[in-house]
Amino acid sequence: MSETKGSVQRTGYDRVAVVTGADSGIGRATAALLAEHGFDVGITYHRDEEGAGRTAAEVRGHGRRAAVRRHDLTDPEAAAAVVDELAGELGGLGVLVNNAGTGSARPLIDMDYREWRSVLAVDLDGAFLCAQRAARRMIGRAAGGRIVNVTSVHEEYPLLGAGPYCAAKGGLRMLSRVLAMELSRYGITVNTVAPGEIATPMTGQADEPPEPDSRPGYPLARPGDAREVAAAIAYLCGEGASYVTGTTLFVDGGLTFMGPQAAESLGSADWRELG
Repeated sequence: MSETKGSVQRTGYDRVAVVTGADSGIGRATAALLAEHGFDVGITYHRDEEGAGRTAAEVRGHGRRAAVRRHDLTDPEAAAAVVDELAGELGGLGVLVNNAGTGSARPLIDMDYREWRSVLAVDLDGAFLCAQRAARRMIGRAAGGRIVNVTSVHEEYPLLGAGPYCAAKGGLRMLSRVLAMELSRYGITVNTVAPGEIATPMTGQADEPPEPDSRPGYPLARPGDAREVAAAIAYLCGEGASYVTGTTLFVDGGLTFMGPQAAESLGSADWRELG
């Protein structure tokens, strides 16, 4: 139950987290850091079972329990049941990190409806249904909780060839804000973390250390490290963020500052072409 000390409300939410897409990249780094902070962790993966096993080993290396499930968000209704399975195996649920996602690289005018819907199913529908399952469990425990949805700088800024991805991430930001309002009465906070370019397999960098001074157009002139995003997520999952809800934390090295500045610096119209 909640207890109040001075003017700060502290909750007793379960020290169990579920992190989707935790077989590599941001999800793996988040699962490991939450374990270091004292959470048992439920891990989901889509294709990389070995990667999920390595993440589970990291969690157990911190003295915490790990449970693993395959999670195919192209069928989001079936996939969302995994949240309940992991919570049942680990004996509770206090934190959900919706990290799993996919993208596209095709102009909208060339995209068929099936491809459009497949991206939205994974990036938006799946996150909604997993959050719904998690919230119901948290409400039932009456001890509060944390939901963190990993979006992207493209929750706010468009990207050529990524129409459904941008639409889904923008939708997930607004979904998170509505959830934050609706779940506030139960002591559950809901926030988004919006990474910029992070050195992970999703950006073709295979969890490599970011190369210094490799991105002259970024204020911090390199890609981010997955562990830097994980630190932001872990903050929002912790007691120190008990008064933070409905907001977005950008982890982008200042990339989003450069929109107008970059536009003025372009010397050609090559940016109009994909690839």
